Amino acid sequence: MTLDQLRIFLEVAEREHVTRAAEALHLTQSAVSGAISALEARHAVILFNRVGRRIELTEAGRLFVPEARAVLERARSAEHLLADLAGAASGVLRVHASQTVASYWLPSRLVSYHELYPRVDLRLTVGNTQSAAQAVLSGAAELAVVEGTVALAGLQRIRVAEDHLVLVVGKRHAWADGRRLTPNELLETNWIMREEGSGTRSAFEAHLTRLGLEPESLSVVLELPSNEAAIAAVEAGTAATVLSSRAAASHSHAGNLHIADFPMPARQFWVLHHAERHVTRALRAMLDLLTGKAG
Repeated sequence: MTLDQLRIFLEVAEREHVTRAAEALHLTQSAVSGAISALEARHAVILFNRVGRRIELTEAGRLFVPEARAVLERARSAEHLLADLAGAASGVLRVHASQTVASYWLPSRLVSYHELYPRVDLRLTVGNTQSAAQAVLSGAAELAVVEGTVALAGLQRIRVAEDHLVLVVGKRHAWADGRRLTPNELLETNWIMREEGSGTRSAFEAHLTRLGLEPESLSVVLELPSNEAAIAAVEAGTAATVLSSRAAASHSHAGNLHIADFPMPARQFWVLHHAERHVTRALRAMLDLLTGKAG
């Protein structure tokens, strides 16, 4: 069994499609099929069912997925250690970030990092706060940058910035008149919300609870997976939403959104890394840059 066979197996398992896996790996379809066949023949096990032109994981294949991932994670850890022993920040650094952070705070810092450490292959994945935290916990990322509270055992948290939430409405909404709102008035409109796991949503729901309101009492008409989708929906209708002030700023200045007069809390941006995994030179350099210790 080789590491290349494991990488190929996991790509095919994720996509359940040989051609797409081959494209992702920059290999020929025959090379991918051959690697899977060799793995199955060597260990006398069927990992995929061939159903017409489709393939799907067998029960044996599903059981093998976490083991294959664990082996590759150990191999990556070994590569990071060797890179550290070479004395310079290099190798791959996988960063996961929540959308607000990835769109409005992190990009300039990633550019600075690349200029300082060009030998590091930076790979950014954008999701929400919970998916980013889980990526660090599982070993799919060395670092996450998120907004809001994350309470997962095994993660180290470092505060790196502060952000403010704002309640926003479109031009046709009654709250666009600028009058001060009371907590109970929040129950009188429709809402556009970010998806479960979003740091913005979690912070807003925690604020509602502190005000004595049940988050479930809001009339939520849409759940959307991004800030931009929520902004577009609010601009087009008469619902309200809550966003980072960073996300709302340009739309507010253009007059397409109105920031309602309702006090909203500040929240923190956090860097997360695993408490027990080796901190490579590449990771240490990123931590120092994000926390203002670089240079």
